Amino acid sequence: MSVRLSPSLARVPPPRRCAGVTLIELLIVVVVLGILAAIAVPSYQEYTRRANRAEAKGILLENAQFLERNYTVTNRYDLSPPGSAIVLPFITSPKPGGGAANYNIAGAYGAAPAQTYTLTATRAGTMAGDDCGDFTLTQAGVQGLVNNTLGVAECWGR
Repeated sequence: MSVRLSPSLARVPPPRRCAGVTLIELLIVVVVLGILAAIAVPSYQEYTRRANRAEAKGILLENAQFLERNYTVTNRYDLSPPGSAIVLPFITSPKPGGGAANYNIAGAYGAAPAQTYTLTATRAGTMAGDDCGDFTLTQAGVQGLVNNTLGVAECWGR
């Protein structure tokens, strides 16, 4: 005797495997992302440090141009009465309104009657531990560094 199945029971599909991600696949993705992050984060941090240094150098050069323009008119760099602090148009990097200061810009005149000056960009904020140190610029265009571990050519050249 043979048993006949009804047509509706004969068409039951076979059970399917549930689609999903296995734990091993997930761990592989996490490891790959970790490796990429370990490479990308230091590279990005160095990029932002280089950009901050470039901005500070640019502000030093802008202030130097400002003082040179004053020198062509008054035959001296000093914008204020003798013995007072140097007055500069830009005193922080980034410029006012650009966020937290990465460098503080200051200047000092040489002996009276203010025929020389030295501008200094002192590290601050996120740049406090930077290996290039503090940037200096004189009226003669001499570029220097203070409190640095890297060379002048390395830091002023990049």
